[in-house]
Amino acid sequence: MKKPIVVGVVDTKASRAALAWAMDRAARRKLPVLLVHAVDSRWLDESVGSSEVIRAAANELLGKTAAHAGELEPSVQVKTLLFAGSPGQALRKQSKGASMVVIGTGHNWPGGPVADRALQIAAVALCPVAVVGEQDMTERRGIVVGADGSEESTQAVSFAAAEADRDGQELTVVHAVPAPPLIQRAMPAADVAETILEEERIVLAETVAGLAENYPDLVVHQVLVSNNEPAEALTHAAANATLLVLGSRGKGSFKRLLMGSTAHTVLRSLPCPTVITRVRRAKLTS
Repeated sequence: MKKPIVVGVVDTKASRAALAWAMDRAARRKLPVLLVHAVDSRWLDESVGSSEVIRAAANELLGKTAAHAGELEPSVQVKTLLFAGSPGQALRKQSKGASMVVIGTGHNWPGGPVADRALQIAAVALCPVAVVGEQDMTERRGIVVGADGSEESTQAVSFAAAEADRDGQELTVVHAVPAPPLIQRAMPAADVAETILEEERIVLAETVAGLAENYPDLVVHQVLVSNNEPAEALTHAAANATLLVLGSRGKGSFKRLLMGSTAHTVLRSLPCPTVITRVRRAKLTS
């Protein structure tokens, strides 16, 4: 059974843009779509009448969204789900059997701005999470992915490479390494800076190692940025891209916390549809 694309539905232009993006992906991948709208009971009036009115409005929104989805891509199977609980709970639960969760940008998600909400969803989702804005997608080419040598970013590169190869796009792997202030003050010599950059070139090369074997026709560009913060470097690199891919924030290492900070900053100034991948922990065998 094919895993559906789960779309978080709210009544905004960005949500409709996310729906269009998800429907296009579903049609190209031949996947079904599940539209999910969450009604958080914590914010409902205790009166039965008020609750019924809100749920009726929610069902109406889902019905209209499903009808619009059918107009966009008639070949795609579309189902709807009204969930009693928070958006995070709803999308976490549905992500268990999903190929991807898709949400739109905006600030009307209960629980905070979209950057916070998206990272919260990405942290608990069991599949990649795509955040889609209202950018004009015409004349865009290429897929960009962030790399920092962590397990998360390595798996993000693998995901991005598969996407680029499947869609006939070129892949740009960006590794941004601003020098720590302590090194700049204590060791300003050019040879020290070059040594640091050479080590990071090795990290970048190791990150993309194996892509040529797995995807012989894929064009891969390696970009090492040494004069900019990771979020700014990625936002700039993806300004005209069709997709940006980032690793999710994990637990237990400073590098992973940095990736989470980078993803958060990127989502606040979304350059294009952005996917936050979910790290797959390797199982240890004896």
